[in-house]
Amino acid sequence: MKIALGVTGGIAAYKAAEIVRLLQDRGIRVQVIMTRAAQEFVRPLTFAALSGEKVITGMFSPGEEQAPNIDSAIEHIAVAQSIDALLVAPATADVLAHFAQGISSDFLTTLYLATTAPVVVAPAMNVNMWNHPATQANLEILRQRGVKIVDPDSGYLACGMTGSGRLAENEAIVSAVLEALGASQDLSGETLLITAGPTREKIDPARYLTNRSSGRMGYAVAEAGLRRGARVLLVSGSTALTPPGAAEVTRVESAEQMRDAVLNLLPQATVVVKTAAVSDYRAKSISGQKMKRKGPVTLELEPTSDILKEISSRKQSQIVVGFAAETENVLENARQKLTAKQLDAIVVNDVSREGIGFDSDRNQVTIITNDEVVEVPETTKWEVAQRVLDQVVRIRQRRKSPVKA
Repeated sequence: MKIALGVTGGIAAYKAAEIVRLLQDRGIRVQVIMTRAAQEFVRPLTFAALSGEKVITGMFSPGEEQAPNIDSAIEHIAVAQSIDALLVAPATADVLAHFAQGISSDFLTTLYLATTAPVVVAPAMNVNMWNHPATQANLEILRQRGVKIVDPDSGYLACGMTGSGRLAENEAIVSAVLEALGASQDLSGETLLITAGPTREKIDPARYLTNRSSGRMGYAVAEAGLRRGARVLLVSGSTALTPPGAAEVTRVESAEQMRDAVLNLLPQATVVVKTAAVSDYRAKSISGQKMKRKGPVTLELEPTSDILKEISSRKQSQIVVGFAAETENVLENARQKLTAKQLDAIVVNDVSREGIGFDSDRNQVTIITNDEVVEVPETTKWEVAQRVLDQVVRIRQRRKSPVKA
């Protein structure tokens, strides 16, 4: 997802830098648009360095004093069509008035008129300016048009006065953006322990046993959990993926390392989602030197630890969700695993199908709990992650409100 962050001229402009980081921690791209006045408080380079995106400082590029090219002249339309939400923080009385009256005098106000994405504004100003009838009337117009207003806090203001007008806390602003993006905070207070990716079992210094797991499914669950308000503990096997910034990552290689990491973190978790493709077998003995090719070789294997079974035997009140990759008798095998390992839910997919599952951005799964079976047709792993977490929420709700006989 991508949002545009409008930064307007006020002493609270420096707080927008932290908002960029918090949004990025939740896997959201941020492009910053700065008004002329905002640049008097914070330099554009600050936001460019933090966001990794071009910072837009005027209607035309490279500068309003130079002749524009065609691309820069319609850049506000391109940005308007590419974003999932527009956030303005801090929002001055001036920009609120421009928004309310439909006056497009710079890039930000023009972008507001051009976008159909949800709009969130976080006002910050002097208490008398906040309380002025004109400001309140403009805010009411914006509310009626569907703009989300994050009301300012009360307290000591930069002007020396005390009252309403101080920019709301960054977390409150980010929560409003997530809500506008459809990411409810229904996992707030939960700690998700997620395993992802493959494990590697050494054969010799140059070779190992592994599988085709890319880690995309587990990383999608981690990102979705963060956006829904959870703390995320991510235990990751070897993968080329970049984890969400706010996830607390433990990197492992072997099944035994993953077991140790998971059991160490288990007491902190309220929910366990085990998407990792853990090797079922490892070499019984590992060669200290690279094995030379001398003809046929017999490799003796032994089972690795059953991490999921150990989690279930040690859990207290945690919700435990397992994943199963099957090639035959898919539902029957999944139900057996659900019962044998005392899981709250199991997510099963048929990995014999090409183009989905392993090493793909797409998947098709069945989520089985003790109460229902949910078919998830082929879709992105991001959507699968959301459906899995929906089930976690339902299981939690059922535990809190048990059905009376």
